[in-house]
Amino acid sequence: MPLVVALCTGNAARSVMAGALLSADPNIIVETRGTHVVEGLPMSMRTRAALVALGVNEHTHRSRQLTSDDIRDADLILAMAREHVQFVRRTYPQASARTATLKRLARDLPAGSDPLAARVAALALDTIELEEWEDVDDPAGGDEAVFHECADEIRVLLAQLAPALVETA
Repeated sequence: MPLVVALCTGNAARSVMAGALLSADPNIIVETRGTHVVEGLPMSMRTRAALVALGVNEHTHRSRQLTSDDIRDADLILAMAREHVQFVRRTYPQASARTATLKRLARDLPAGSDPLAARVAALALDTIELEEWEDVDDPAGGDEAVFHECADEIRVLLAQLAPALVETA
């Protein structure tokens, strides 16, 4: 099973939403991390409310910083915005070819019988110029409705991406 690391800034909203939604698929192992984290914090109340509204009751989350161990083990690093891809490229260049934004992967990663690693490698993600359209906007500072909109956007993108994360027969 592929290991996917969902990545945002504080590991309190976007990556948590993506991780909780994606972990419903038993064929994928999901971890969530952040680029600038205060370790051990629970998800925000607005994140929890947005997930509950989508039928997800994720109550065990604690924020974690992205580490070299996460990078080593991940088949794919699913970034919520360009700044997260840039962080990986700068801090963990060895993982650049396995790191892209959720929006780019939802659009570009093909499903298929080839191993996920081969399909990801074919995208040459480490050479792609990042573009403004790729960001899932951070709901931090927004009201509960903004968090619900963010969670729904992530849900739609993951529905597009999820079939490509597993190998088909």
